[in-house]
Amino acid sequence: MLSTFHGLETVRRGMTAQQQALYVTGHNIANANTPGYSRQRVNFEQTPPYPFASKNRPVIPGQMGTGVEGGTVQRMREEFLDVQYRGENMKYGYWNTRAEALYKMEEIMNEPSDEGLAKTLDRFWQSLQDLAVNPSNSGARSVVRQRGMAVAETFHYLSSSLKSIRDDIKNELDVTVKAVNSLARQLNDINKQISEVEVHGYLPNDLYDERNRLLDELSQYVNVKVTPVPSGGSALKIAEGRFTVELVDRTGSTVIGTLVDGRLGQVNELQLSYQDNITKTGPIVGFSLGNTTFSTFERLKENGKIGALLYSYGYSEDGGTTTKGLYPDMLSGLNAMAKAFADEFNTVHSNGWSVTEIKNNTKDGKSFFTYDLNDPAGTFDVAQIIKDSLDNIAASGTGQIGDGSNAQALAEVKNGTMNIAGNTTTIQNFYESLIGQMAVNAQEAKRLSENSEVLRQSVDERRMAVSSVSLDEEMMNMMKFQHAYNASARMITMIDQMLDKIINNMGIVGR
Repeated sequence: MLSTFHGLETVRRGMTAQQQALYVTGHNIANANTPGYSRQRVNFEQTPPYPFASKNRPVIPGQMGTGVEGGTVQRMREEFLDVQYRGENMKYGYWNTRAEALYKMEEIMNEPSDEGLAKTLDRFWQSLQDLAVNPSNSGARSVVRQRGMAVAETFHYLSSSLKSIRDDIKNELDVTVKAVNSLARQLNDINKQISEVEVHGYLPNDLYDERNRLLDELSQYVNVKVTPVPSGGSALKIAEGRFTVELVDRTGSTVIGTLVDGRLGQVNELQLSYQDNITKTGPIVGFSLGNTTFSTFERLKENGKIGALLYSYGYSEDGGTTTKGLYPDMLSGLNAMAKAFADEFNTVHSNGWSVTEIKNNTKDGKSFFTYDLNDPAGTFDVAQIIKDSLDNIAASGTGQIGDGSNAQALAEVKNGTMNIAGNTTTIQNFYESLIGQMAVNAQEAKRLSENSEVLRQSVDERRMAVSSVSLDEEMMNMMKFQHAYNASARMITMIDQMLDKIINNMGIVGR
């Protein structure tokens, strides 16, 4: 037989459940603008019906419902969209960083412009042609010397500026590695906090949100794979557990190493190895996770911001004998160009006759340019003997005053073919190929950066549609739960009136 107070207990449970839902709704509204917050909901569950199936069950028409209870407070999140977002975020981190590095390079090279190396060389060739017409004119010789010095200064500027940006990239790379390790330590700490809560049968939703936020940030730096590890104890089936975070290659198929071990609760920090580990001036020659050392570029190629910085700064895959990368390649090209240009120009210049040589009737074979073999572009300069006297410019090809045939030959160096970095080409064509390749790379990086940003935003919008707080929806929920709460309260009033009738108004006939 049903208890007199069965109805009171049923509606009491209804009021309690609706009250919990209202509190969760208030929590959602309060965190509507909190970054990384996922909206939450109370999972209502019917309480077991009465009576239970048993031998001594009361004889009633059937099982009666006993109300509702709040089972769990669960956050709304779709794991697939999180994985997709992190993949797009990794690509965006790579291409955006690479685009920024190339943009800085384009600013330095400054081509085409009136201040770039190409225009400076054109002015130098023009000054030589003017000297060929007026070989005895001291003004024309002065212009040749000044414009030669301008070429040297331009080589200096390009080389020093590229090296400066490369040093900045190295510093940014070091900072990024520290950021990755910091995020890994934070993830490990949150794993421990989550496991301490889950074993008691609770869902630490706010800790889940913080862990997802850290993983989103980490995914911009490197490509990560997340594997859940159960917390054990009394953890619920829908508990997310601790996360093992592995560093994978750009395809996501090959595991490089473990950043955060959720099972053991430990962190393996990422470390970079430079060719010169004391001053850290050489290329990257390796990296390690914890005590395990790996190869470098192929593993981290196109792998988030770190991969782009590593490629921009420079890396070596053969023990440090050859350096590759955006900035090393450009510096190597400039050095090869400066060396080939100086060697060819000096050869032609040494074959001519200067005013000093003609007067002394002695052939010295003076060089016009000088450089250090270890850094041709950075040390490129006009020879001191040319700076000291304009008479040391070899404009004559016959040894006669007034002959400008060698000055014309010097001007023709512009169109002469020579071996530059293993290529038979002209100075102008080689420099144009350097600038052209840079422009193509910059255009590709910018395009892919924009594409990956669009894809990232698209995935994030779909993810936000699932997880973000909609104030309109929460207001509707608030009204829904409020009405349900009020209805349950009205039921208590109705049952109270029924009981009042039974207790106070029955059995009083004849009084």
